[in-house]
Amino acid sequence: MAEEYLTDEEQVEAVKHWFAANGAWLIGGAVLGIVLLSGYRYYESRREAQAMRASAEFTSMTAALQGNDGNRARDIAQSLIKQFPASPYADQARLTLARLSVEEGKPAEAVAPLTQVMNESKDSELRHIAALRLARLQIDLGKPDEALAITAQPGVGAFASLYHEVRGDALYAKHDLQGARTEYQAAVSSADKSGVDTALLALKIADLGEGPPAAQKARP
Repeated sequence: MAEEYLTDEEQVEAVKHWFAANGAWLIGGAVLGIVLLSGYRYYESRREAQAMRASAEFTSMTAALQGNDGNRARDIAQSLIKQFPASPYADQARLTLARLSVEEGKPAEAVAPLTQVMNESKDSELRHIAALRLARLQIDLGKPDEALAITAQPGVGAFASLYHEVRGDALYAKHDLQGARTEYQAAVSSADKSGVDTALLALKIADLGEGPPAAQKARP
């Protein structure tokens, strides 16, 4: 290469000329790199700090629930939703608000937070939990058709037996005893995939009576 034939002084001069021509770009790139790295570290640090704050708030909310301090639990839940709307703790806070509304004898106020978790949560398990609670709530509110619409969703996976049970309850509320029996039996058939209470299901089926012959043959 040509550089091999340059004297030491000439090589130094060549480096000086190259740096004079390109130094600004090098310095700018280095500064930009430092800024980006500092920004990323700040973002990570801030995110970790927010996660710790949200976790602490959630712990306080749980403690308030365990201590039967509904007012404090509600205040913390509302604060969690306001301060950390995109965190998973916000979903838990909405479920808590729904629970408190039911316990306070205001079930209609539980519809909105449960619906939001069911429709918007990034956690598929929480979406199913909210859907099942909302469906049961609608049955208690005298709206079994709403419950059936909520539980008609496909791809429920391990929650299948619970969905069948709630659908059975909704059909029972509509006085569709055969439909309720079919759903309860389906819940029993898939009971190994979830924590459904098979003893309670057996009682529900027994409460329906023997049913028509076709239904008897369909039993597992």
